[in-house]
Amino acid sequence: MSGIDKQTLIDDLMLYGMTRQEATIYIYLCRNGQLTGYEAAKLTGISRSNVYNALASLADKGAAYVMDGASSKYISVPVAEFCSNKLRHMEEVQAELTERLSQPIESEIGYITIEGNHHILDKLRNMIDAAQKRLYLSASSELVMQMASDLQNALSRDIKVVLITDHNVDLTAATVYIAPRIHSQIRLITDSEYVLTGEVTGKNTDTCLYSGQKNFVAVLKDALRNEIKLIKLEKQSQTEGEL
Repeated sequence: MSGIDKQTLIDDLMLYGMTRQEATIYIYLCRNGQLTGYEAAKLTGISRSNVYNALASLADKGAAYVMDGASSKYISVPVAEFCSNKLRHMEEVQAELTERLSQPIESEIGYITIEGNHHILDKLRNMIDAAQKRLYLSASSELVMQMASDLQNALSRDIKVVLITDHNVDLTAATVYIAPRIHSQIRLITDSEYVLTGEVTGKNTDTCLYSGQKNFVAVLKDALRNEIKLIKLEKQSQTEGEL
């Protein structure tokens, strides 16, 4: 396992509440089976005192089991089981927090800057999932296909999905308009109430603007409507030219 692969695994495991040392030890448990604290320290290069603390913490977090025997050994909880348990618990916590913590009314939100590719994609997905009637998305075909499962789920809920993109995409029941576009620009409108617009290049420096302001939504709606009209006129003109 290369250093880069190991670092990626550690970063991923840290998303599930492990510290860096715990993630490192968990990887070695998965790779080597049952280990004592001494064996784990020898394999990882982490001090024995820190290893014992980390192993105890992994057991508390549901990522490792303690084996019975004269010398305490630890074995990893299978990663699929551990992750499923964590996600199930987080869903329960989410339900409780949603019920107990008040939130501002979405339509009262002014203008919010969202930075970073990962956060922008999360917002895109959340807006698509929250759509109740219709959504209009103007984006590169690459980004559209990245959101394909979310868009297909919206279509399965009888949400009207209109796409403006640079190449045809395989999304059954979606209305697709093909037009040249600046690759990194995106515009999303959901239910004629919320918009997300900006730039997505895959970098942490990406920036988008999210808003529920009626005037801003109306401006973007008009822009997309005019873009669709132009696409239809150009297609009609091309068709007539071929006759």
